[in-house]
Amino acid sequence: MRFSLHRIVLVVSLTAGLTSLQSRPRVQNGPNIAVPRIWDDMALADWATPVAGLNVRPAHYTSAEYYGVSADNLKTYPVYHPDSEPPGYWQELQKMKPEPLVDISRIRTNQDWIAAGELALREMDSFWSRTADPADIAIARDPAAFEGRLKLPDGSVFGPRWVVTPTGVMLSWAACSNCHRQDHADGSITAGGPRGPRSPGVPPINPAIPGAQGSPPVLQRFFVGDSLSMIRWRMFSVPWAPDDRIESVRDVPLDPGTLNAGDPGIFNRPHGSPFYATKIVDLQNLRYSRYLDATATHRLRGPEDVARYAAFISGADPMDFGPHRLLTDEQRRMRFRYADEVLYAIGLYLISLEPPKNPNTASRATLDRGEQIFRSEGCVNCHTPPDYTNGKLTLADGFELPPNHPNRNDVVQISVGTDSGLALKKRKGTGFYKVPSLRGVWYRPRLLHDGSIATLEEMFDASRLNSNHVPGGWKGPGVTERAIQGHPFGLNLKADDKNALLAFLRSL
Repeated sequence: MRFSLHRIVLVVSLTAGLTSLQSRPRVQNGPNIAVPRIWDDMALADWATPVAGLNVRPAHYTSAEYYGVSADNLKTYPVYHPDSEPPGYWQELQKMKPEPLVDISRIRTNQDWIAAGELALREMDSFWSRTADPADIAIARDPAAFEGRLKLPDGSVFGPRWVVTPTGVMLSWAACSNCHRQDHADGSITAGGPRGPRSPGVPPINPAIPGAQGSPPVLQRFFVGDSLSMIRWRMFSVPWAPDDRIESVRDVPLDPGTLNAGDPGIFNRPHGSPFYATKIVDLQNLRYSRYLDATATHRLRGPEDVARYAAFISGADPMDFGPHRLLTDEQRRMRFRYADEVLYAIGLYLISLEPPKNPNTASRATLDRGEQIFRSEGCVNCHTPPDYTNGKLTLADGFELPPNHPNRNDVVQISVGTDSGLALKKRKGTGFYKVPSLRGVWYRPRLLHDGSIATLEEMFDASRLNSNHVPGGWKGPGVTERAIQGHPFGLNLKADDKNALLAFLRSL
């Protein structure tokens, strides 16, 4: 089982590419690295990118508010298929005392940190999923909940976890790895990889146990006091650019299924939208980025920023945007945080990763020809070797860069013409899309920021520009056909040249 953890006309010089290489986040070396204070007011001050339409940065809780809450660092344990649970396992869990997921006393070297981060990424649970409800726990012990579900080689299942808390054993769900995972044809799973559709014949990964992240009960624990309709509004409403499709259902009973994206590679996350998708990203090439999220919502200056972002999306987000406040007084307060050592270990681990190399590449002659086309078509100007990104930001179609924008030096002031809804019409909208690294593009099941393209062949197929095109990836609510606009580079290549270019891309 493998568990290793959403051309350009302006020429960007190779010097910029080298600058990107030099400035990308690096793994710190040396033994006994001290745990940094993750939620630091000075680091937060210029961390977020201003929101398009407001030109103000989203707010953050202060360091005092953040550290006013006790830290959580709890080891979790597998949930087994009932027919494979080790004898006495459930009884032993009841006797256990809480243990740390990341034990700082055992960390001596940088490799210790990375190993702790890999474990934490796989096994850290979501606080908002935790439940001691006897009915939920009974389902997790009921063989019927596991019928037709994938059994991992050790007899456990993927997703739900037992967590031993100071008040006893609770049922919970994996946090990071529940979404950031790659499911393989043989049933194995790579935590940190890009989510996509299951291979034919592979049974569903998660058993029918309540409490997964994004499920109605979990959302209602965070958005305390709200109906599902109101939760939908709080997650997606943009007060400075209202969308009637969101605003009109605020007080209408909501089918819980409409909170789902309808595509395994897409997640309707807070600040996003059911109508402007964000794909679940591949975390295996973070080291080649200078920003987090497709719309570059936050800077990525090192593992501390990865840790900061994990804290932000797991409860440290006040959802304030200038004069606009999205949460109630009860919801808008720090109620939970992970220990700094847990998040920092995850940050170090993710920054240490390299995307896996394709074991089945084309001949050397074909790859050389493909690289020539990659350069002659101008791809190299934005996807600059050796990172295959220049680390820059491109303008969303229709966005004009404010003259005083703090990220101005990282902006290539052109647009590649992809759908601008996420970048301009949502709270995650910054007016930008970051230039992604092409390292590992060969195995990604979803391409472009919205995951609308499923293969490199589709990416370079000119027919995707037609209104009757059937997207191979995310289509949108109620949509079966639509054009996938933008990024027109390489669409007019001859077949042999296109095949050579695709072969080269699949070698990165």
